[in-house]
Amino acid sequence: MALFWAMASFAQDEEKTEGWTHGGNIGLNFAQASYTNWAAGGQNALNWLGTFNYNINYAKDNFKWDNTLATALGYSYFSFKQKPVKTDDKIEFTSLVGLKASEHLNYSLEFAFRSQFAYGFDYAVDSTQYISKFLAPAYISLGLGAEWVPNEHFSINFAPITGRLVIVNDDYLASIGAYGVNDLGPLDPNDTIVHAKGDKVKFEFGARLTAKMKYTIVKNVDFESKLELFSNYLNHPERIDVDWQNLFVMKVNSWLNCNFGTHMIYDYDIPFYDLDPTTGLMVKDPNSKIQFKEVLSVGILFNL
Repeated sequence: MALFWAMASFAQDEEKTEGWTHGGNIGLNFAQASYTNWAAGGQNALNWLGTFNYNINYAKDNFKWDNTLATALGYSYFSFKQKPVKTDDKIEFTSLVGLKASEHLNYSLEFAFRSQFAYGFDYAVDSTQYISKFLAPAYISLGLGAEWVPNEHFSINFAPITGRLVIVNDDYLASIGAYGVNDLGPLDPNDTIVHAKGDKVKFEFGARLTAKMKYTIVKNVDFESKLELFSNYLNHPERIDVDWQNLFVMKVNSWLNCNFGTHMIYDYDIPFYDLDPTTGLMVKDPNSKIQFKEVLSVGILFNL
């Protein structure tokens, strides 16, 4: 659908500016609720979400170099005497070098890095044992391929030669095989989360596709979408990793806006655990799962 929209809706290209260009934005979103003698019940809450996005690009003749950084960190406070609950956390950096092959096609070399800032917890299970942190996990990829850019709103980069590192730089998380860093072979239904010390780095070689769209739907309503697919040639290439992010930005004025974002991840290699009521131990779920997150926020956004 995105490909059809891009080809059918946008006929003209914007004239490209040569040399260095840069720009971005910084935002801070809030939500707050307070109750005093409220008969229907409720819980005080303070939510905040900070974002920082920036890009630095270079273009001259048939050469271009695009660099993009996207970050976010958010927490909810239900009581200042208790530990806050993390609601959003990401660090994403991409750097793409392109050499023009034809009017809309470039040879490309893309570097990508993805991780997070802070410790993460599954609050529904245990708010004391972390399940993620900075560089646990982290994904680093370098791919050679081609980029198709039919217009300023849409692009697809396909890299059939891509090396990817999955990093879990933590002894505990590596020991339980988190994020698929150590290949434990077929899942044993009696296998618990207590494993021998695992590897902290996993190498994958495969194909990576990244599709991006940015479009103004109506005045003051912008839509951005980014879809990443990865197939590992070395282990079950039919199990395609999916990372799909969507963001609607509704502008009230030049600095006040409302954001609605969704993020879906599917990675067969990421294990999930369930509590066995008989033994009281955490056991592996033999099924893979779709991860989904949505965030709605209102706040201020300043262009840089």
